[in-house]
Amino acid sequence: MRFDVVTLFPELFAPFLRLGVTRRAFASGQVAVQCTNPRDFAEGNYRRVDDRPFGGGPGMVMMAEPLRKAVAHAKLQRNDAAPVVLFSPIGQHLNHAMVQRWSASTGAILICGRYEGIDQRFIDTLVDEQISLGDFVLSGGEIAAIALIDAVARLQPGVLSDAASHQQDSFNPSLNGMLDCPHYTRPENWNGNPVPDVLRSGNHAQIERWRNNQRQQLTVLHRPNLLKQSV
Repeated sequence: MRFDVVTLFPELFAPFLRLGVTRRAFASGQVAVQCTNPRDFAEGNYRRVDDRPFGGGPGMVMMAEPLRKAVAHAKLQRNDAAPVVLFSPIGQHLNHAMVQRWSASTGAILICGRYEGIDQRFIDTLVDEQISLGDFVLSGGEIAAIALIDAVARLQPGVLSDAASHQQDSFNPSLNGMLDCPHYTRPENWNGNPVPDVLRSGNHAQIERWRNNQRQQLTVLHRPNLLKQSV
């Protein structure tokens, strides 16, 4: 699996690739990440990648041609027909089902926008899919790209210490798409707050019933829409 990231700030990805549990996916080669800077394909002494918007208005717009050349370069490095993905407010919200789909893929070319936006002609011509993290605006697509790659990487075999760990994650189909239950660790009593007795009982059947009940209560209280989706 390989993600080619078209970004003006490739240095943002260096710490992500060497820290945390998902570093195993990158160190083992299960997930490869290669950054391409569109400024390397811009013309002129200043290597401009943005310009003022036609029609006026605030901010600057990323130019189509440097991005097109960056995508063409990324495609030459691959041996597949990888889709071109743009992180955008109009995209489908990233969710667990999408992450699972991407985790079984060969990867993609991820476009990280900046400034006021990207020339629409580039989007219309070269972008295959758009993804959003939610109803808010980031200063660039890099954080969204890292979120997608991280979510995909942790699902790869051998990345998590316990192979079944992600099966207990919130939104996982094994939990019927519900939120996960609360978790506790030592000490048994912290600042006058004890661990629920059932978790110290050793009765695994009772513990699982308690956890299922907690999952349902938390989902009803905080995300009732998840229950409707699972019906």
